[in-house]
Amino acid sequence: MTLPLSGVRVLDLSNVLAGPFCGYNLARMGAEVIKVENPDGGDLARKLGADPEMAKQLMGLSFVAVNAGKQSITLDLKNADGKEAFLRLVEQSDVVLENFRPKVMERLGLCHDVLSARNPKIISCAISGFGQDGPWAGRPAYDQIVQGLSGAMSVTGDARTAPLRTGFPISDTIAGLTAAFAISAALVEQRATGRGRLIDVSLLESTLAAMGWVVSNHLNAGVNPEPMGNENFTAAPSGTFRTATGPLNIAANEQKQYEALCDLVGRPDLKTDPRFAERQARKVHRAALKDELEASLAAKGAEEWEALFNAKGVPAGCVFSVPQVLREAQVTGRQFVETIDGTTATGAALRVTRPGFRIDGGFPTPSPPPALGQDTERWLRALGYSTDEIEHLRTSGATASAHS
Repeated sequence: MTLPLSGVRVLDLSNVLAGPFCGYNLARMGAEVIKVENPDGGDLARKLGADPEMAKQLMGLSFVAVNAGKQSITLDLKNADGKEAFLRLVEQSDVVLENFRPKVMERLGLCHDVLSARNPKIISCAISGFGQDGPWAGRPAYDQIVQGLSGAMSVTGDARTAPLRTGFPISDTIAGLTAAFAISAALVEQRATGRGRLIDVSLLESTLAAMGWVVSNHLNAGVNPEPMGNENFTAAPSGTFRTATGPLNIAANEQKQYEALCDLVGRPDLKTDPRFAERQARKVHRAALKDELEASLAAKGAEEWEALFNAKGVPAGCVFSVPQVLREAQVTGRQFVETIDGTTATGAALRVTRPGFRIDGGFPTPSPPPALGQDTERWLRALGYSTDEIEHLRTSGATASAHS
């Protein structure tokens, strides 16, 4: 199966999540992604995840999640020989992806100008916490730090629980997607004109950009965003409601949906109640409306209401755990989870998730995540290094034997 980025070569120097998630999406779109890792342990994510034995093998489950379909070579970029080998690779590549702190590539002697001198069409993408300049540029940044600084935590949770971080590293993830989009756009131009680009991706700005509605309400209407828990600040009734068996999300955002909801729960009077008849009034009186609806929703379970509402065009959905949704026919039927070669330390099959889209109905199953340095010798030979020269690189510490 030919994919849109077939023929594109990406050198991925990144670690842990934002950069590797970007590289994973590029790989799943057909790019040849080569992880360039430090010989001393490689990507930190190799040691992260819920299976300690896999982490000891430098195949931590955090690494597995976003590195299938890639290759791995080990090069010490602080070593002159290792840096030269990397620059030879740059000559034959399209993209260099990294998520070091600003100025690290410059200190290594590998800034965009240096890379461009070896390959004028190279696209350099730098992902960092706050971007390549500004008063915060040099600060260390992890996902949770950025979630707090961005304001995302301030609007997550409710008046009692906020500020609250999301249940997964959302800033890293959004930044990875932002970088993949920017790189893909630059590749279109590169193919047409031969021009390279320097892309500067900030976790902070990527997160704020994704908070567009919240930020716009503040910038243009002077609204100070507040945590509203499971309520939707744009409409009511829209949020999470109690039923006889558990929570149910309902999003009756349109007038016709609201009116259908009232009929379905046996409360047609709520359609004409002056507190709830109009959209803005429902937002003002959302707490009272929720009480009225939950009194009626207590008559049936979440799954029964879900079926009734969706059948009449009222968007509704049960609140699942991750294990529950992964068992649902909607997910299993579309083969969102793929089994790849390899097993976990417990003997279970090694599985990864596809990207959130399909190309021509699906994707080819990727190769397993690479062992540290497994492709080093093959690439060094492809770059013209002899057996003796490769041995010199090993003895000098510029590279290392593959970890198995």
